[in-house]
Amino acid sequence: MDWGLIAAGFGVGTIVGLTGMGGGALMTPILVLFFGVPPLTAVSSDLVASAVMKPVGSAVHIRRGGVDWRLVGWLCLGSVPAAFCGVLVSKALGNGARVQDVVQIALGVALLLAVLGLVLRGYVRLREQSRRLRDGGSGDGTEGPVVVRPLATVVLGALGGLVVGMTSVGSGSLIIVALLALYPMLRPNKLVGTDLVQAVPLVTAAALGHILFGDFRFELTTALLIGSIPGAFLGAQLSSRAPGGLIRRALALVLLASALKLLHVSNEMVGVAVVAAFAAGTLGWMVLRRANGLPALGRLGLQQG
Repeated sequence: MDWGLIAAGFGVGTIVGLTGMGGGALMTPILVLFFGVPPLTAVSSDLVASAVMKPVGSAVHIRRGGVDWRLVGWLCLGSVPAAFCGVLVSKALGNGARVQDVVQIALGVALLLAVLGLVLRGYVRLREQSRRLRDGGSGDGTEGPVVVRPLATVVLGALGGLVVGMTSVGSGSLIIVALLALYPMLRPNKLVGTDLVQAVPLVTAAALGHILFGDFRFELTTALLIGSIPGAFLGAQLSSRAPGGLIRRALALVLLASALKLLHVSNEMVGVAVVAAFAAGTLGWMVLRRANGLPALGRLGLQQG
């Protein structure tokens, strides 16, 4: 048993439990960059591990009634077959170094989109915090009417499923941002619950495709699960006390660095990009907070925003 893989799984599982994000977006590049796992193998094994873990978080939201089942149905209509087809697309690219390089580049692009998703989710939380402040902190918890747009939702599911099937990234970061754009009246808790529940059949379809046609390795997935399951449990227990906003910002920087490395950017340029992103992000966030009527720093900048 590879204790390094178990430790990596534990770390990623903890972050997922704390923030609800970062599973495929973190685990797959870690396997590629630090453990030398071929990209297609990393995607295959990570997706199978995610298929085991996803139902756990979904069950909590189902019990709380935080799921829009209409959206889940339309999303899955597009995402489930597209996720399976994503595996076939990867397979059709060929074997050996060529397909591994294509998957690696696709993964790098998906991670850049995941960084954008993290930033947009943070901004949505900031707007919600500002709205509660204007309402005197009360808020009735109601939401406006959510009019389902079937065609747009199916297309969103298909595009998200294709990305997940090829890279394992997107089920918890890219789709939720697109959902927010399509359905701005959806409450944040129902947005997260809907995204988590639709991700279960999506990831399961992608995992099945990778078991059949990908490069799935049982021993690699087992090591990831041994570490990630207790890590996710610990992260969930700590989530109410940990500075989630700070963790999400650190996660965005890690994903940015990983994406650039996967895209063959030099170490020097990666360092410059991360430092620049940190400086610009910190100043930009302070400006956005002030523009929304909030203190520039809040609780020393560690709040959930």
